[in-house]
Amino acid sequence: MLIRIRAGNTRWLEDAAATLEYHGCVIIEDVIPIRLLQVLREALYRCKNAIEKEVGLERLQGAGEVGVIRLPMKFERVFFSLLELDPVLRIVDATVGDTAILHLQNGFILPSFAEGETPHVFQNTFHRDFPRYLNGYLASINTFFAIDPFTKDNGATLVVPGTHQRAVAPSQDYLRRHAVPAEAPAGAMLVFDSTLWHAAGYNVSGNDRLAVNQQFTRSWIKQQIDYVRALGDDVVQSLSPRTQQLLGWYTRVVTSLDEYYRPEDQRLYRKGQG
Repeated sequence: MLIRIRAGNTRWLEDAAATLEYHGCVIIEDVIPIRLLQVLREALYRCKNAIEKEVGLERLQGAGEVGVIRLPMKFERVFFSLLELDPVLRIVDATVGDTAILHLQNGFILPSFAEGETPHVFQNTFHRDFPRYLNGYLASINTFFAIDPFTKDNGATLVVPGTHQRAVAPSQDYLRRHAVPAEAPAGAMLVFDSTLWHAAGYNVSGNDRLAVNQQFTRSWIKQQIDYVRALGDDVVQSLSPRTQQLLGWYTRVVTSLDEYYRPEDQRLYRKGQG
């Protein structure tokens, strides 16, 4: 059983940060408003259709993924709202700092399979999203949103508490024996140190299970996708300054001497970004 904390509690942030440091993971409830959940559900399916049309089913199937929806913000602006939620911003600031950037935002529509028929892919093998040990330095965290309730039967993420920040990987037998499903109500957020060993669960519920994963890193770590280039300047500039910063707008790499010698307020890589 993982520790659960309600975002409205007075000391939720202090308790969550302490639990995260000790156990490597914590569930924060009441993060996404109920009215937003249905909007996100519908948007995820529209993203799925748009990505299948743009990339093609053959290429997507060849990637060895199950139900992953990359770059959802490109197709549905509602996903920017997940970068604006107060509990998200506060836990990011309290852990990887207020200059951290978004490493990835992936949606998930995890399909249901009959018992024993789930494809064996990277997602459902135990892994770390930040596979580097930096002598205990916290460089990355994940905020994993339950758009649908997370249950053991519908593939709730399996986490192994206490396996974060280890120089030596635990044995596969240890991971299997100590894995705990991150069961949580819709609207909750599973926060974990990205060095924590975890895996996707097996969905045998008969229905899709929807979720969104966001990973935040220190600003000097490269993003999985260059969100500024992928979304375009016009889209990024239409967002709030904090969302721009999270997307990497303040930590862009210059490509010419003209960009390098711009006035300070026009620089692509601004000072004080960690």
